[in-house]
Amino acid sequence: MRLLIRKNHFPMRKLIVLTCLTVLTSISCNSQSRQLEAGSKMPLFSLKDQDGKTFNMKDSVGNNIFVIFFYPKDESAICTKEACGFRDSMKLFVQAGVQVIGINQGSVESHKKFQQHDSLNYELLSDPDEKVIKQFGVNGALLTDRVTFVVDETGKIVFKYHSLTEGKKHVHEALNFIRELKKREGN
Repeated sequence: MRLLIRKNHFPMRKLIVLTCLTVLTSISCNSQSRQLEAGSKMPLFSLKDQDGKTFNMKDSVGNNIFVIFFYPKDESAICTKEACGFRDSMKLFVQAGVQVIGINQGSVESHKKFQQHDSLNYELLSDPDEKVIKQFGVNGALLTDRVTFVVDETGKIVFKYHSLTEGKKHVHEALNFIRELKKREGN
């Protein structure tokens, strides 16, 4: 009898794991809004930056191209690599007339510590109620998804890159797209 239980124990564990994965996937899919795609109009929003000042996108559209990257958590390994990649490439973004903004659900205080600890040279916006995160459709089951958008001067999303595990690649993909965009525009 004991041998029979052991034989059946493994399939039962498999069934439990598969059931849990199915439930988590269902929760994730049901909690996510539809992600905005290239060609979509960017929602206009206002959020607090790392210094507690209100950043109003409505006042900024028309002035710059934007790279808006959503990331899961301040100071986590992949997020830090991604954030530092944007920091290290800031000169190239500025030369191209691009303003970089990072957004997640972290607090103003958490963003300030992250900015200071890693010498981040761009704005980090706090979205604790996930209002903007949901408008862009990057809300995951547990944390914000890792998605980067390039938005043109008119407020239209012209590029989107999504990869949860390759944070630094977001920087390279955004820069490559902006270079191609500038070539097409003759700049």
